[in-house]
Amino acid sequence: MLVRGKILWLRLSRQLLRPKRLAFVDACLIGLVSGLAAVLLGQAVDWAGAWRVRVSYLWSAYLVLPGIGLVGGILAGWLVERFAPEASGSGMSEVKAVLACVPMPLNLRIALVKLVSATLVLGSGMPLGREGPTVQIGAALANQLSHWVPTSPEHRRQLIAAGAGAGLAAAFNAPIAGVLFVVEELLQDVSGITLGTAILASFIASVISRLYGSHSLDLSDLNLAFGHTTFFAQEIPFYLILGVTAGLLGILFNKGVLASLAMNRRVLHLSLPWRIGIVGLVTGVVIALLPISFRNNAGLREILLMGSANWIFAAIALLVQFTLIILTYGSGAPGGLLVPTLVLGSALGYLVGATEQSLLGMSAATTYAHVGMAAFFSAVSKVPITAVVIVFEMTTDFNLVLPLMIVSVVAYLVAEKIDRRSLYDLLLERKGIHITKEPTTEGLLAQLTAADVMQRRVETLSSQMSIDEAVQAFSHSHHRNFPILENGKVIGIVTQKDLVNIASQQLGKDATISDIMTPEPVTVSPTATLAHVLHILNRYHLSCLPVTEGRKLVGIITRSDIIRVEAERLSGNTQQIEPKSAPSYVIYQTRAPATGKGRLLVPLSHPQTAQTLLEMAAVIAKDRNYEIECLQVIIVPPSRIPSETPIESTKSHDLLRRAILLGQKWCIPVHTQIRVAHNVAQAILESVKERHIDLVLMGWKGNISTPGRFFSRVVDTVIRQAACDVVLAKLDNKPTFNRWLLPMAGGPNSRQAIQLLPALTSLSTSPQITLCQVFQPTEAMPDTTLLEKSLHFLECRVNGKVLATPVQSNSVAEAVLECAEQDNSDVIILGASRESLLKQVMQGNIPEKISRKSHCTVIMVRT
Repeated sequence: MLVRGKILWLRLSRQLLRPKRLAFVDACLIGLVSGLAAVLLGQAVDWAGAWRVRVSYLWSAYLVLPGIGLVGGILAGWLVERFAPEASGSGMSEVKAVLACVPMPLNLRIALVKLVSATLVLGSGMPLGREGPTVQIGAALANQLSHWVPTSPEHRRQLIAAGAGAGLAAAFNAPIAGVLFVVEELLQDVSGITLGTAILASFIASVISRLYGSHSLDLSDLNLAFGHTTFFAQEIPFYLILGVTAGLLGILFNKGVLASLAMNRRVLHLSLPWRIGIVGLVTGVVIALLPISFRNNAGLREILLMGSANWIFAAIALLVQFTLIILTYGSGAPGGLLVPTLVLGSALGYLVGATEQSLLGMSAATTYAHVGMAAFFSAVSKVPITAVVIVFEMTTDFNLVLPLMIVSVVAYLVAEKIDRRSLYDLLLERKGIHITKEPTTEGLLAQLTAADVMQRRVETLSSQMSIDEAVQAFSHSHHRNFPILENGKVIGIVTQKDLVNIASQQLGKDATISDIMTPEPVTVSPTATLAHVLHILNRYHLSCLPVTEGRKLVGIITRSDIIRVEAERLSGNTQQIEPKSAPSYVIYQTRAPATGKGRLLVPLSHPQTAQTLLEMAAVIAKDRNYEIECLQVIIVPPSRIPSETPIESTKSHDLLRRAILLGQKWCIPVHTQIRVAHNVAQAILESVKERHIDLVLMGWKGNISTPGRFFSRVVDTVIRQAACDVVLAKLDNKPTFNRWLLPMAGGPNSRQAIQLLPALTSLSTSPQITLCQVFQPTEAMPDTTLLEKSLHFLECRVNGKVLATPVQSNSVAEAVLECAEQDNSDVIILGASRESLLKQVMQGNIPEKISRKSHCTVIMVRT
């Protein structure tokens, strides 16, 4: 009865937690939370803005407005700089980067800081919008939810996109535009589940916003100058002029934003709070000098749209707002750029409309003001469909549809002709992030299936096997999970945990595996994508999944299998799959005469090991007639651009001077360079490519702090991607090089290690080399031909004692470690291929195991 109840519960939970059903439940929750966050932000900004305007009437505006701008900017900048630097700016480009699988933080902390800091900035009167913050807040909340409820990477991207769409829909009260913006700009995906979640989240967020929001962007209730809009064919030339002008000004606006950002970082060496505070001060001063109607940004747009202005007012609004928006965003203030583009577009449209009114007298200037919003929006963001829909949803005026389509398309085509990139693409490229349509890691997971990865030879157990027999099966296998078969069909699975829990169960002596197994286990089909497999593994907290056709077992897939195949794809793929970061920047270099036959690259980081690495590099370079290239890498945060970041390089110069002196002593050409980069591996790989490196000699500290890495983040990447040989050295605290141990395997990697050994042994005056080859105990007459040939090779080239020792053992790693201990070896030198160093780690990588357990120096040669 208990087993039957457990089976029913498993079936019910699987039905409820199916990916599509769970996605729509998550979308409802995301829409609700995003809508409430947008309402909270809107109400807070409206209250703060109204208080600021009211105080400016009671006291001197020349003191109140600049003072509030200064204080609000400093507080907002302090919050962002102190708690979440990622919350600066609009946030729209960061969300787009995350959806393109760029590793960037997006969590609850960023959402909270963005909410408070954006309220301070917008409430202080700075001319930015709240749509950018609502998009980032919605996406951050969605991403946080996807981490609280484990899901697949593909599903997580869909939830983040739904959160972003919900944020935009809530900001503009435009649910359709929220969905279109996700499809057209952010995710560029029209699959059913993506559209479904985005539509549902945007709808709920928009409903919440309409019920409880301030409706500051709802234009449907505004009365136009003549009570209705009109459109005549004779006006088409004026709409074309409006589209062309908006396209040109949109490009100028984008360039101005980038120039302002660059000026703030290069010229104004101030902290973020002071940059935003000064801009708030300047904005307050300018607004105080202008008419009272300029004190309320939302009211300024309404004046242009209702016809209460003239062409002089529109021209001043366009010029002042254009300048202040660029200056404010360039300071790093948290705020959006879409709402400001609507203000600029309405002012531009009003000017064109006033011209048409004076010449033809057909349509009101306010009609052109409405249409101009879509034109400027389209030119800046390169989303013409979203521009048409968002203004239509804000106005609900069908007479505007044709003019909106004309100006949006024309503005888009003009801007596209000059620069194909949207403002958000430009902002990302400025940070070194280039979003392309190349396949990402998640894309590869969606392309590969379980059949491509699964292990087809599966160890299984019979349902009638006794518990003792099962314990014996586990003890003789490295597997921790066994599918249970009955008549060739999967009926359950048993794990080590099930065996451990036997003591707490009252089982009889005749108990079998069927009494402790998990019945009807979760399975996948051979055609299931790896993205779906990862989702199932995360959802049910499993380590493996049986692969079945019907109920017939055809294979088994584990997390390690997915990691292994991903590593193989990365190492064999000629294109860089991960998004590019900004290239490293050389700030210092010296060049020696290029007289060698090749180049050896030595990255230097720790002064304690630098001298030993340089001596090893010198003997190798001397033996092979190589030049030495010494590299020092200075890391800067991903938010900084390497070519624009000021750094201190005194310590780096000291290390490189030591290398030059050593090269002069050994008569070896030594080149040096200092690079500023986002990560060390990137700088090393770029040096390998640019300087035509033949061999990389790297130090490794012998431990790892990054989960999921085999050696370290830097070493793993270099091993995978470097197009040359790599020598990895784990150095002892006080390394000596007298007694050497070289395990033999017979492959090309061992031969490479042997060829390197004569040069390395010159570090000692009287080296002793022990060659060790491990054989299985079952081999009665081991073949020692390889040992004898290697012995003869080294005796002719090494000025020291060379010994050969055959060893019989079941474990190669344990045998090598035992030989090293008995021989008191100072150095163990190992040969390993790129594949063996990485993908065999899951099965007990021999070089990696020896390097970790040995207390002496270990040198690994990767070919």
